[in-house]
Amino acid sequence: MKPHTLGISLSGGGYRASAFHLGTLKKLHELGILQKAEVLSTISGGSITGAAWCLSGSDYETFHDEMVLKLKTKSVIRYIFSSWIFIRSALFLVIFLIGALILTFTCYAFLAFPVLIVFFILFFKFQYSIFPVSKVIEKAYDDFFYKKSTLKDLKPSPILAIGSSNLHTGRPFTFSQKKMSDSSYVFREEFNPPIYFKHENFPVARAVMASSCVPFAFTPISIDQEFYADPADYKRIRPMLVDGGVYDNQGIQKLTQVGSSYACEMVITSDAGGNFVADKTYTNVIALLLRTVDLFMYRIKTFQMSKNLYQPADVKRNQVAYLSLGWRIQNCIPGFVNNMINNMISKEILDAHRLKPEWISDPAKYNNEIREHLEKEVHYKEILSRDLTDAEWEHVRVTETNLRALPEKTVNDLIRHAENLTELQVRLYCPGIL
Repeated sequence: MKPHTLGISLSGGGYRASAFHLGTLKKLHELGILQKAEVLSTISGGSITGAAWCLSGSDYETFHDEMVLKLKTKSVIRYIFSSWIFIRSALFLVIFLIGALILTFTCYAFLAFPVLIVFFILFFKFQYSIFPVSKVIEKAYDDFFYKKSTLKDLKPSPILAIGSSNLHTGRPFTFSQKKMSDSSYVFREEFNPPIYFKHENFPVARAVMASSCVPFAFTPISIDQEFYADPADYKRIRPMLVDGGVYDNQGIQKLTQVGSSYACEMVITSDAGGNFVADKTYTNVIALLLRTVDLFMYRIKTFQMSKNLYQPADVKRNQVAYLSLGWRIQNCIPGFVNNMINNMISKEILDAHRLKPEWISDPAKYNNEIREHLEKEVHYKEILSRDLTDAEWEHVRVTETNLRALPEKTVNDLIRHAENLTELQVRLYCPGIL
């Protein structure tokens, strides 16, 4: 299968990622690149923005302005707290706790502790039935962004690949306009005959919910029987889908995997994750579990960067322009030169930048000359004039990963930072596409 030419991946990171990726898409649109993209691979917060764009019937500028307004005003968290499901679950909690408290002031006080035990047993055994929070979030996504759209309503180009992680197989489960699938169900011997799904009427909001289904916090997403090509397969398997970031938080894996139907020769990756910074101590199991998940995702990120970015120039690999929210633009050109010194920039890219042969043969010696040349090549001073201040960058870097509406200043700074990084990294690492 011949790979596509250009793919874009948008990472997870809640509303922070959704806003950051708007900046990436906006700059790619301005550079005339977004229109050339054949695949858009998205995870979690990136799926919120990516799916909205691939459903939009308007021009990019109108879509962009509408999404900015929604990220500033539409709070999924507030939607949850005002839902009947939350109120019902809160009543369940209150009834048991008040009941146990009242018992302590009666002759049946000895029953208070057993009542609490029954409550905790029921809650942990039937937590996802008592409080199916993912259903509420799916409805919020639908009301805010997707208006009952299904996978068949997505644009045919670019191909949107919404990524989730399948706890059943340990592999990605991907939703697109042409199919929804986990390759394990087709190619693994244990699932013979292969299992296929009817994707056309699967709700986009549910696919995005699966992509952003944070472990521990949200209810895993299952596939209803109506979406199986053979209804009998519903009894053979039970996919349980959680956040795509558990397997690949940058969305780059399916774009670079040999043989993937989404594989691309050239990839632009927008990573809205901040750097893994030192954190405080953990006083409860939930905080510890969430921090552990962050560590898992960071480990996956560094592994993928090593595989896709930091390989010798003579190793055949995809051409990747990678940008990360946690980076400063002042470090991008020095980073490029350092990659030259370590022989990790391909001859194709070096030739495109019209670097002198002696610079290429000894980049450490000609470090200053190379930097000066590249600054002119990539319009660095113009980009630098639009850079965030240190305080603005520090603020966006530590913006929380959640689904609350963001302040206007935060949205604008996230977009501006992504625009600057996108232009600089694309000009540096994918000069042939401009």
